[in-house]
Amino acid sequence: MTYYYRLGEIPHKRHTQFRKPDGGLYREEVMGLEGFSGLQSILYHQYLPPRVVHTEDMGAASVEYSAYGPLRHRAFATADAPAGGDPVAARRVLLGNNDVTLGVSRPNQAMNYFYRNAQAYEVWFLHEGSVEFFSQFGSLKVSPGDYLVIPYGTTWRMELDDPARFFVVETPGQVVPPKRYRNEFGQLLEHSPYCERDIRPPEKLDTHAETGEFEVRVKARERISRHILDHHPFDVVGWDGYLYPWIFSIHDFEPITGRIHQPPPVHQTFAGRNFVLCSFVPRLFDYHPEGIPAPYNHSNVNSDEVIYYAEGDFMSRRGINQYDITLHPSGLPHGPQPGATEASIGKQRTDELAVMVDTFYPLQVATAALELEIPEYMHSWLEGSPE
Repeated sequence: MTYYYRLGEIPHKRHTQFRKPDGGLYREEVMGLEGFSGLQSILYHQYLPPRVVHTEDMGAASVEYSAYGPLRHRAFATADAPAGGDPVAARRVLLGNNDVTLGVSRPNQAMNYFYRNAQAYEVWFLHEGSVEFFSQFGSLKVSPGDYLVIPYGTTWRMELDDPARFFVVETPGQVVPPKRYRNEFGQLLEHSPYCERDIRPPEKLDTHAETGEFEVRVKARERISRHILDHHPFDVVGWDGYLYPWIFSIHDFEPITGRIHQPPPVHQTFAGRNFVLCSFVPRLFDYHPEGIPAPYNHSNVNSDEVIYYAEGDFMSRRGINQYDITLHPSGLPHGPQPGATEASIGKQRTDELAVMVDTFYPLQVATAALELEIPEYMHSWLEGSPE
């Protein structure tokens, strides 16, 4: 959710002369979506933005998928997923389709280059660690529980205070609040589980005028290109508009509860192209005297459901640990495992923290996910099955 915002120095009118102290012109850049009809911002640079002294192809960025096999529920243990490197290098895509990819990243190093995804929005959910995010729009401090939303075209890098853990979503469409939370002017409504006060735009703009060699890795057309600039890419002295990276914390999501069990859409946080992202947070259970807190069995006839288990006790699941990811595909009912429904009766609240992504088209399983799979998960609904 973005709103009009400005940072740094800008001229009074768009597309007019804006001069440096030495009399030279700052270079204006209109960065926008959907052919000047979508969100946009205007940035003012020290140097001409197209200046690149060297380009190099670094290879394919596409994901290798495996055959799904027989339709079944699947789970993946990511606690010990491969770690090391910077956030981009450490990222492992586990699931995906043409609309979205889902994965994890366990970096332990800062980035010594800059990165730009020119083909997709990215959502980096920081589960553990402390991260500083820098871009041409300014810097943001990222804390555990934060959803960092990065529009395509943003040039950025991250610095780590300690090893971190992310759940990462990438999509070729925009990431926005659901329409039912917004009025015709885009303002979040009173029944929305969060509001504009909860959105954190870039906090500080540090303008860099250095020259030299600066590496920017650009993801576009399913490949990575290396660009060498002769100036620092964060040379912006000011900008304004509606397009910029921003943060929303899962801890600021206000859960919607009811007298009887509420359906998953009440947890929806963002909408994307043919998928939704939901937040499960600590909340009171239903208050009907005969209510059943555990979710009912349901069939995802038109969507695949993925849940990343972050913290607490997810009361409807058996044999699932922190950091695990479950995939419940369309065409197959799912719900609480044996004993979970009865055990939930009488409980007053839940302390779970999880991120759910529902896709409207089937997900494929990446080859990289196979080594993390929990093969016995499909049998966890059988009476007497092991934890």
